[in-house]
Amino acid sequence: MGAANNTGTRPASLRVLYSFPGAIGSRGAGAIAWHQVNQLVLAGHDVTLVVGSVARAVVGIRSIVRSPDFGSRRIPERTLGRARAYAWHDWRARRVLSSGQFDVVHTWPLAAARTLELAQRLGVVGLRESPGSHVAQACTTVNREYAVLGLEVPPAWSLFGEGDRLETEEREYAAATALLVPSDAVANSFLSRGFEPSRLIRHQYGFDPNEIRVPVREKEHPFTAVFIGRCVPRKGLHYALKAWLASRASETGRLLIYGAFDEEYAELLRPALSHPSITICGPTEKPGTAYARADALLAPSIEEGSALVTYEAQGAGVIPLVSTASGAMVDHGVNGLVHKTGDTDTLAGHIDLLFDQEKVRRFLRTAALSHAQQLTWTAAGWELANAYRTATEQPARGRHARPSAMMRANWDGSAVS
Repeated sequence: MGAANNTGTRPASLRVLYSFPGAIGSRGAGAIAWHQVNQLVLAGHDVTLVVGSVARAVVGIRSIVRSPDFGSRRIPERTLGRARAYAWHDWRARRVLSSGQFDVVHTWPLAAARTLELAQRLGVVGLRESPGSHVAQACTTVNREYAVLGLEVPPAWSLFGEGDRLETEEREYAAATALLVPSDAVANSFLSRGFEPSRLIRHQYGFDPNEIRVPVREKEHPFTAVFIGRCVPRKGLHYALKAWLASRASETGRLLIYGAFDEEYAELLRPALSHPSITICGPTEKPGTAYARADALLAPSIEEGSALVTYEAQGAGVIPLVSTASGAMVDHGVNGLVHKTGDTDTLAGHIDLLFDQEKVRRFLRTAALSHAQQLTWTAAGWELANAYRTATEQPARGRHARPSAMMRANWDGSAVS
């Protein structure tokens, strides 16, 4: 698998077309996209951004194309529907690609197939962000978990790996020069389906040290673990609760849960959630406040790309207790503790290890803080640029010399699908 190394040497400027169909700067994927673009710009790369909307501006970017804009009019996503809006975004990004000179095209899921196919024809490196596992595997894993819990699969997941969605993602996988994978868990989901290692290029996500800082903790406080994220089966909260209640820490410690619950899932977990050691804190816009109260982060995800909370926790000096599916950049016994996905006995043992041994807590906390210097968005920006370099240095995959302007104009017509 292609790997990016942070050499600390400033790379030569790249001309990047970055295509993100959502609101850049919003929560979740929007935040990842914003930090990636911002770091590319800060590093001196020439970035053209095609985006659905802007929730947070990027200072110094070369140009921005808002895909829903049509002349002086803006077509709201609700008018088109998500699928059509993303298809329109893909068409707009393809037009920008056909009319400019770029070294790299960076795309996101469900709005990339036509852009990547044109990039291949033009001899431009086309990369596709893969923030989660291969779509078919993700669907199978999540649907199985709902079945085990006896819950009805939400519509968003019931057809997630079938029909048009699966066809679109498979088309994007095939068209990309390489897939950008943020963790070994994601990479393995593609390798298990026959993808060549050379088509998977590792990079990473990060945290913002201006938002996540090392807090001044209470001098005297009970052992505290936190869970931060959507309270849904995919994030494995039911495993966290089972392990917590099986641990000695639940007798005198506290587990703080930050996140919004799916109603049926909350009802299923109600008996466990009623334990006196557990506090439901609700969603938070300030995760730094949550980390300030914590000794450990519980992240027992069953399917994940690379959970941002695992980066943030280390930046705040909170010890990550993570599953192998969490996509965390954690070395077991060095800067955190890792358990096999679904192994609540091991997770309970890890909780008790921290609960019982202050020396172990101090060691892992110090190591996590030291490691956090490699997990900032600045470090992620270097990794991303190096990933671009890795892709440009690989042997061409069905690419050829850049065509003439007339050929590009013809490809930009209605004949291109």
